[in-house]
Amino acid sequence: MKTMTFQASLAAALMLTAAWLASPVSAQTQPPSTPAQSTAQPAPVAPAAPAGTTPAVPAPSASTAATPVAPTAPSAAAVSTTAKPDASAGIAPAMKELSPWVMFMSADVIVKAVMIGLAFASLMTWTVFIAKSIELSVASSKLRSALKKVAETRSLAEAQMALGAKEGILPSFLTAALREARMSAGLSSDAGIKERAASSFSEIVRAEARRIRIGMGVLATIGSTSPFVGLFGTVWGIMNSFIGISKSQTTNLAVVAPGIAEALLATAIGLVAAIPAVIIYNHFSRVTKSYLELVSRASGAAGRLLSRDLDRSHGSVHSRAAE
Repeated sequence: MKTMTFQASLAAALMLTAAWLASPVSAQTQPPSTPAQSTAQPAPVAPAAPAGTTPAVPAPSASTAATPVAPTAPSAAAVSTTAKPDASAGIAPAMKELSPWVMFMSADVIVKAVMIGLAFASLMTWTVFIAKSIELSVASSKLRSALKKVAETRSLAEAQMALGAKEGILPSFLTAALREARMSAGLSSDAGIKERAASSFSEIVRAEARRIRIGMGVLATIGSTSPFVGLFGTVWGIMNSFIGISKSQTTNLAVVAPGIAEALLATAIGLVAAIPAVIIYNHFSRVTKSYLELVSRASGAAGRLLSRDLDRSHGSVHSRAAE
């Protein structure tokens, strides 16, 4: 009897121990209850509505009212597609505004002065080009026409009559030769007369060369100094850009690019002013050289006519003496 009682007691103890060990595991595996479920109260039972009335709609339970509806999070693709237009919208307008006029208006005062000076130099270059082209073409055509007219004349007086009262380089040579022949009348040395006439011709040629080269110095100055003036504006603009970077404490391209673009615009305008000036200067150097060759031909023609007059006058004197 005692043995059976002991066995029953031992079996009961083993069952209690197993239940005690199994209780923590079951507690961990159970899902935690939400605050809404723990605080939920049973909905009160509405009293029965009297006959002939419309039954009232039951109110939502506290658990339903207390549970907030979480908003649906947008997907990563949607976020990326919506974020990209905003970023581009912030950068694109700034890049579109970088036109030459906007850059000029937003530049520093010194850079603006440099740009205006270079634009004025470019205007002077094209003004000189147009003026000198007209001047050289007209002068060359007049001198060629005058040389054709005096090509068949036999004396200085006849050449003057062929040219008339027109002004030009060849009439100047003829006038100088006649003046020297008149002032040297009575002198027997023809070589001295020709030498003095050649000296007068040289003075006329030098004066004509100085006159025809007016404006060439302006082209040479613009062509040689414009790149350096534009570089000065660029250096000044880049200095201002670096100062702006230090103040804003950012190296973002949207902040740095406008200042650097304004600085480089000064260099571009300097090159626009310098390159045509150098090309036009070289062109006029060749054209001026051709014109001065025509002037030398006119000087030679006047000298030949003077020599004929001198020989003719000495020949008439000898013939009179023979008579």
